[in-house]
Amino acid sequence: MADSMMSKAATMEIPINSNGDSRTLAEDDTLEQDLQQVMVSGPNLNETSIVSGGYGGTAEGIIPTSSIKGSNMHHTNSSSSITADEASRGVAVEKFDIVKKWGINTYKCTKQMISERFGRGSRTVDLELEAQIEVLRETKRKYENVLHLARALTNHFYSMVQTQHALGDTFADLSQKSPELRDEFGYNAETQKLLCKNGETLLGAINYFVSSINTLVNKTMEDTLMTVKMYENARLEFDAYRADLEELNMGPRDAVTMARIEAAQQQYQIHKDKYERLRSDVTIKIKFLEENKVKVMHKQLLLFHNAISAYFAGNQQQLEQTLKQFNIKLKPPGADKPSWLEEQ
Repeated sequence: MADSMMSKAATMEIPINSNGDSRTLAEDDTLEQDLQQVMVSGPNLNETSIVSGGYGGTAEGIIPTSSIKGSNMHHTNSSSSITADEASRGVAVEKFDIVKKWGINTYKCTKQMISERFGRGSRTVDLELEAQIEVLRETKRKYENVLHLARALTNHFYSMVQTQHALGDTFADLSQKSPELRDEFGYNAETQKLLCKNGETLLGAINYFVSSINTLVNKTMEDTLMTVKMYENARLEFDAYRADLEELNMGPRDAVTMARIEAAQQQYQIHKDKYERLRSDVTIKIKFLEENKVKVMHKQLLLFHNAISAYFAGNQQQLEQTLKQFNIKLKPPGADKPSWLEEQ
């Protein structure tokens, strides 16, 4: 068997198709059967002989091990050893099949990808769905920019509120230490305190806006794009097995080729079903994402507008009403960091 395998390995040729691509060696059924036979076959312990004599001894010095009578424990251990050996061989064959299938699939997909890149292979294209996917990716990039700018606004505004906080404390301290300017410093201290309080309320609204946009971009849109990625991989596999089937159909129709065509037809149908299922999933997810995006952004943009307008108009009541309208609850003073207003 080993000589047969070495002979095959030494004389095997790699056929080249019209595109200059080599056919996979893993699909050689004869070589596969030989490899599996080597893995499965092995020395039979019951047929092993023990030579009692030295080199060149007579036949009488050879004692078959099957004639050796041992204890019941010996038979039990032998049976257990054989069972464990068979299980190990079964696991090895199973792993071999998994690696083989993975290698074939990877080879076919890589071959298809290279063919498409160099313009030699054809690819399945759904123009309407491809356009929707591109719009989704562009929308995600724009919303990521909105999220980035909203976070920058939050950081800058938080710094301003902290500055107003410090300025209010300074005015209050000077009001106590400067009797001649007590009222003037006192008015400014109260103004800064009020601005700081309204600023904290506005920060609560902006943080809610940022959190909602972040969920939309990094969870909802990202989940849809993950499905899109699975769909694109399924499309590549489908085209790879489709091209493989077309190539086999153009070859000779002998018994071996017909068996390969039948196997290729089954794999083609499996990957076609997977491709169509994921295409349907992507279409549905994009539709639901668009509906969800409109609802979320309608609410968040209205919140952002009303909160900003009320703050810069100095309308504290309208600002607080905006938070109540959208069920936004500010963190309690001791939740993260105590507000300076609570410390006064």
